[in-house]
Amino acid sequence: MGPLSHIRVLDLSRVLAGPWCGQNLADLGAEVIKLERPKSGDDSRAFGPPWLKDTSGKETRESAYFASANRGKKSVTVNLSKPAGQDLARRLAAQSDVLLENYKYGDLARYGLGYDDLSKINPRLVYCSVTGFGQTGPYRERPGYDFMIQGMGGVMSITGERDDRPGGGPQRVGIPIADIMTGMYATIAICAALAHRERSGAGQHLDLALLDTQVGVLANQGMNYLATGEVPRRLGNAHPNIVPYQPFRTSDGDVILACGNDNLFNKFCEVAGCQHLARDPRFATNSKRVENREAITALLAGIFAKRTTKDWCDALEGAGVPNGPINDLKQVFEEPQVIARGVKIEIEHSSAGKVPLIASPMHFSGTPLEYKLPPPTLGQHTSEVLRGVLGLDDAAIARLREDGIV
Repeated sequence: MGPLSHIRVLDLSRVLAGPWCGQNLADLGAEVIKLERPKSGDDSRAFGPPWLKDTSGKETRESAYFASANRGKKSVTVNLSKPAGQDLARRLAAQSDVLLENYKYGDLARYGLGYDDLSKINPRLVYCSVTGFGQTGPYRERPGYDFMIQGMGGVMSITGERDDRPGGGPQRVGIPIADIMTGMYATIAICAALAHRERSGAGQHLDLALLDTQVGVLANQGMNYLATGEVPRRLGNAHPNIVPYQPFRTSDGDVILACGNDNLFNKFCEVAGCQHLARDPRFATNSKRVENREAITALLAGIFAKRTTKDWCDALEGAGVPNGPINDLKQVFEEPQVIARGVKIEIEHSSAGKVPLIASPMHFSGTPLEYKLPPPTLGQHTSEVLRGVLGLDDAAIARLREDGIV
């Protein structure tokens, strides 16, 4: 049983930031009931191709995108635009520990499903809102999407090749980093609120915003600016504070060198046969190497070009110098360490047979995670949840279906 096996989550979110949080909670053992619109469901169900394939290799209509963020959940279709659907959602919220939503500011309150409404019927409810800009401030009513948030939040200004080089200019991160990190922070906030509820008995409203998160994860780059007033510039694959900490071209590919301190740089120089660089006053310390970035990078580029990627990786590994190749995704899932850690898993899917998924990176010694439920088909668990959680009989469920409520 996972560490959250005693928790029920009502997930009203869609696309990625909220669903990513819901999947984390499901991986941790929570029962996650995902409410979706009848007929169409979560927007990301239509984000294909690619689609999952069945055992014969034929494409289903289940998108890989949806599958990436909805493992472990139960899908229930409810029409929240109708009073009877809103009533079902209220009744489910009354029986839940957590409600997760990413509607625009104020939308659920119009349905009587806002925090103020639901906390009256369930004071222990932890209600987590995930929006682009939060519940306060001049932008709170604006919709927010990952790409625009990456731009507004500064990460694109420090990601990409330098403007004076071919291909230079701002780049978004290759994954929806604002969505994913907001989902991660929402997970942490929910777990903390549940811990607080254990002592106080009271739930609370959690306000998570994509823009807040994107600015928050600027981390060292954000502090570099705040400490100096100097706007960081794009450095391609170089590190703003550590040198050498970047990829270098070899005779047949690329290798990443990560000398996080002077001792590692000295070890590298011994392996590379360039001990004189470690003694050079321009490069003897990291701060000097940062000041003389262009010079040391040019010298190392000439050294790396003389040997193959494998030669460098083997030599650096033997000397204890952090390094690695730049893998494509095929190579990632072929890495012996990735295989040994069980990162790729398979779960039986109702329409696609066994589907491959990426496991949670969380590992527990006492409450190991189990993957029992695949990404659900639309409305797969509607009758099960209405019957098991709300106690509705078959006739009542049939009437709800006839009325277009579920």
